[in-house]
Order: sequence, then structure tokens, then C-alpha cells
Amino acid sequence: MKKIIFVADKSTVNLKAAEKILSGKYHVIAFSSSAEMLESLEEFKPSLILLDIDLNAFETIEKLKSNPLHVEIPVMLSAKSINAESEACGIKRGAADFILKPFDEFIMLNRIKMFLHIDELIYERTVELIERTEQLKSLKSGIVFTMADIVENRDDSTGGHIDRTSVYMEVLIKALLERGVYADEISEWDLELVTSSARLHDIGKIEIPDCILNKPGFLTNDEFDKMKTHSAAGEIIIDRAIARTGDEEFLYNAKIIATYHHERWNGTGYPYGMKETEIPLQARIMAIIDVYDALVSERSYKEALTHEKAMEIIMNESGKHFDPQIAEVFKLINKEIKEIKDKI
Repeated sequence: MKKIIFVADKSTVNLKAAEKILSGKYHVIAFSSSAEMLESLEEFKPSLILLDIDLNAFETIEKLKSNPLHVEIPVMLSAKSINAESEACGIKRGAADFILKPFDEFIMLNRIKMFLHIDELIYERTVELIERTEQLKSLKSGIVFTMADIVENRDDSTGGHIDRTSVYMEVLIKALLERGVYADEISEWDLELVTSSARLHDIGKIEIPDCILNKPGFLTNDEFDKMKTHSAAGEIIIDRAIARTGDEEFLYNAKIIATYHHERWNGTGYPYGMKETEIPLQARIMAIIDVYDALVSERSYKEALTHEKAMEIIMNESGKHFDPQIAEVFKLINKEIKEIKDKI
């Protein structure tokens, strides 16, 4: 389908010349007055307007640019000669270019082609940029999955933990947002980035010896103290990754979740003993789903608890271990959480 070009000129000779040059490539609609041309905008939306400077051109451009429906239409002014004052006046009002009369076919076609096809060029480049961004995003996600898998594969007792907690994270965040709980803060998040980052919450366990990580039975006090260092270790590991890649935005949530997900609402957690809203929201959300999944999963030192018993424990810890508002929403969606647990 040919693009539409409006040509407005007081000279019949100029109108015919423009039509002859342009009609092979474009659908040309000619006007002898700017008023007639403006009226036709209700029926047609041209891709470009070629406007005689003597047809109240500056006033006409102002009318076009004041209308949101027409502001993006490029307007090319035609004149027998252009002085600096007229050129400056036209540009200030939004003229895209000037073309001299009598019209030269080569110049006219090339000037118009530039303006008509620049949007196509922008579109093509935008598509390319989106594709490259998606490729980079996929690469980053792949790295996160690989790092998370390395950690989980070292821990014989936590099969599926990372997959489940990342899904719990997404579901709980959406539930909080829908119910207006911390909605102002959550609405500013990139949900996909946050849930993907949750997969790295135990990245610090890379620093924990196998004899402790996979010990069959309960840990001694010293061993548990060593295990607790995985939070601070995760912070260091991700800080190093940020320093080397310079990509703080991508790893920001991963760092927060890895570092603070063992902090407790009442300040008795680790590694820094933070309390209440001092603890970043991402980590407060992670705290509940991490504990829930641990409770309903079998470990070398314990049997898996039922969903109901795990929910009872979590609600008893509301206001102590867990943010009470998040715990309440978690309770409201517990059936959905159970379905995820049974499926993954």
C-alpha cells in the first residue's frame, strides 16, 4: 500500500509537477489551500506534507503541531527561495526541511524518501536492539541458573529447592501486589529480575565444606556457625561479580536476597542482626518461602512436615521470624503454594 503525501501549493503548475514526480511511488493528494488540506486530515493521515511557504505555512504548521494526532507528521516547506530568517522561523515552528521550486525530481524523491523511511529504519533498529537485549537477558539468566545449579548439586538434600522457591517468590510477590501490601515498593521492581535473582539466595554455600553441607545428621554448634557464614559469603561473591561485570542492576536483587534472607523480623537473625523493615523487602519475602520449603522437604536429619504443619509453624513465627504482613498474605495463598509444592 502506497504512503500518502499531501501536497499543498497555490500554483497549479507546482501541484502538477509534484504529482508527476511522486505519483509513481506514493499516493499524492493535492490541495490549492492550506485550509482545504487541514480539513482533509479528518479523513486521511498523510505520511508527509509538502507545503507551499506562501500558504500561511507557519500558521499551518503551528496548527498541525498543536494537535496530538498530527504532531508527528513531517512537514516539508517549498519555496522559490529561502532566506535565513524564513528558514529559522520554519524550523522553530517544526518544519522538517525545505525544498526549492521549481522541483527537481532527484532532490525531491531523495529528501522525501529520507523522511518517509526514517521511521522504518528506527523500527528495524529497535527490533534489532530488542532482540539483542533479549539475547543478553537470556545469557544472564542462563548464568544465574548455572550458578544456582552448581550450588544445589553440591547439596545432596535440597533437590528442587531452587526451582520451587523461585516459583513461590513470583507467586507471593504478585499476591502482595494484588492486595496492596508493600505495593508502592514492589510496583517499581522488575518481577522477572527479582524472581530470577532468588535462585542465587544460597550462592554462598559454595564456601561451605562438603563435610558440613552434606553431613548426615544434625550439625554441631561450630558446624552450624560455619553454615551460617554462607549469607555473608554470598554477599562477597556477588559483590565480586558486580565489580567484574559492572552490572549492578542485574545482580542487585541477588545480593540483597543472598545476604539478608536469614535475618529475622525481631532482630535475632544473621549475618547482621537487622530487624523489621531494616531488612530489605526482597529478603523478607525470601525468608518465608525458604523456611516453608525447608519444612516441607525431607532432609538427612528430619522427615518432611505436612503443608498444614509447616503453615502452623510459619504463622506462629509471624512477627518474630517473619514480617507479619507478608506472613498473612502467605497464609491467604497457602493452597496455591501447596499446589506448587506438590507439582515441583
